[in-house]
Amino acid sequence: MDQSTIMTKLLGLICIFCLTININGQRIKTSQDSTKVFYDKVFKSLEVAYLHKKDFDWKKLKAETFKNLETAKDFKSSLKEVKILLDKIGADHSKVMYQGKNYGPAVDIQWEDFSDAWMRKFKAKPEFEAKVLDEKYGYILMPNISFDDFSSENVHKIAQPLYDKIAELKTNNKLEGWIVDLRFNTGGNLAPMLLALYDLLGDNVVWGTLDGDKKLINSTKLNKGVYDQGEKKPSYIKPSGELIDKSKVAVIIGGLTASSGEVTALAFKGRPNTIFIGEKTLGKTTSNMVVTLPFDARMPLSIGYDCDRNGNYYKQILPDIIVSKQDNFDDLLQDKNIQEAILFFNKK
Repeated sequence: MDQSTIMTKLLGLICIFCLTININGQRIKTSQDSTKVFYDKVFKSLEVAYLHKKDFDWKKLKAETFKNLETAKDFKSSLKEVKILLDKIGADHSKVMYQGKNYGPAVDIQWEDFSDAWMRKFKAKPEFEAKVLDEKYGYILMPNISFDDFSSENVHKIAQPLYDKIAELKTNNKLEGWIVDLRFNTGGNLAPMLLALYDLLGDNVVWGTLDGDKKLINSTKLNKGVYDQGEKKPSYIKPSGELIDKSKVAVIIGGLTASSGEVTALAFKGRPNTIFIGEKTLGKTTSNMVVTLPFDARMPLSIGYDCDRNGNYYKQILPDIIVSKQDNFDDLLQDKNIQEAILFFNKK
């Protein structure tokens, strides 16, 4: 069963419940009513779709949560209970997004583990880069990419210019290796990232999803520039020139490579002539669906484990060569991660 079918069934169950809520919502008169409607939908979503739904006594959790909610002054103040609930069930890749704020488990980031050079670059909100280093090596900085319009045409509009920049480097230079830098890729929307990297990944399965028992339930493929998850209108780019899927690639990862940034790294697992350099990733390697909640709130919800093309799951992605706090974004050739990549490219 492909991912779109699974999503459709899950969303169908949740949407039936949502319809009931919308009908009842017309009769909402107090903040207590609002809170009940909201948390009823949260629990129904968790019971139907959450990756670890079989591990919890939802009746007991719901009773505990609604008891705690009795002291909430209004709907907005009730949202602090979201964090408590998600912490209880270990949903550390989920949260509720409402009026521009996030409610959920805190991400434990030790900022002292990052170099000053990394912090400066991170605070500058780095954008996508594709350029040649030392006239020999392709360098691609792939940061997080986020947007709300998931239509195939919008993904195409975002991915095609990124792909074209990489294809231009491929066409106009004779390069000895490619560096894919994911140190600032904190997540977002995966399809444009992998479509942009199509020439390096080739026509292959690039990642998949496992169920709670770690059994494969779907795979995502790249095929002639199409991001194939079984949809009727898949996301795509228009490729040009020859594939470079056998070229040497060094993937640089770090402590804030997370979520779809980690899946972008996973897409290179099992690829020939590939090495991983840097530090272990954050560890948000679960597949999420976005649940629409009452009052224009949304909840990314973990429904499976991410896996590589061979069905292997990684809680965190570990580098083949560890490099820690030796970044240099002012002169990339002095960056220790890139120096290790060049050593790899030069090995016979």
